[in-house]
Amino acid sequence: MSAQQHPLGISFEFFPPNTDAGRDKLMQARDMLAERNPRFFSVTYGAGGSTQHRTIDTVQAVRQCGISTAPHLSCVGSAKSQIRDLINHYKDEGINSLVALRGDLPSGMGSIGELRYANELVEFIREETGDHFEIAVAAYPEAHPQASNFEADLQNFARKVKAGANLAITQYFFNADAYFHFVERARQLGVEAPIVPGIMPITNYSKLARFSDACGAEIPRWVRKQLEAYGDDSNAIAAFGEDVITRLCERLLDGGAPGLHFYTLNQAEPTLKVIKNLTGR
Repeated sequence: MSAQQHPLGISFEFFPPNTDAGRDKLMQARDMLAERNPRFFSVTYGAGGSTQHRTIDTVQAVRQCGISTAPHLSCVGSAKSQIRDLINHYKDEGINSLVALRGDLPSGMGSIGELRYANELVEFIREETGDHFEIAVAAYPEAHPQASNFEADLQNFARKVKAGANLAITQYFFNADAYFHFVERARQLGVEAPIVPGIMPITNYSKLARFSDACGAEIPRWVRKQLEAYGDDSNAIAAFGEDVITRLCERLLDGGAPGLHFYTLNQAEPTLKVIKNLTGR
């Protein structure tokens, strides 16, 4: 079963570039990925709003290709008035999707803000704008790295969805069983919204290990050991990574996942190779 056969289809995440060269690279990736007719693009948002203006600019640039683009919005470190201004700006610009996140408190920031958790942010967006926005929230099949335990994190997730979210996008993972277990438990708590698996293509082992350690995504030991064995052979790492991620996506789709959300790191090729493997074109 292919990604294109699912009602939610595929979607892609970008981050705001901070150089002209990075912006050019992103636009090239956008154009290549747009050919796959994604359901939407999303654009990340820095901790405490550190990239807020770049996020707004990037959203405007990305959506010029005609694909719906969802800005990430975090509440930590922001006053309600700031968030109100931002969501009204997006509404006025014709943007109709958001990814609502708690966000991380940057070091040295004294106040967490008026909204402490993502469920409060979702409630606030609904109070301010009704049903204008389709709202996505984050899910953590292997539990949020700061959660006290899995059960507490699952309850937090259910609160976010029941506050008014339309769908959830997971942190990336490499263990399909973790995803299926999470979905099953969420359904038992009454969560009916689609839970879309987040997919991270494997292209660079050192970066992947650093990201994964920071966000709590477990890299299976056999994958780590194989990637370590390839050393600096980037071609071998890319080929192995493509195979691992393709197999993961196949299992997720065959198991009923409602789509795939790719963390592109502003690169098109690794994601497109996986999609071609899934669709045959």
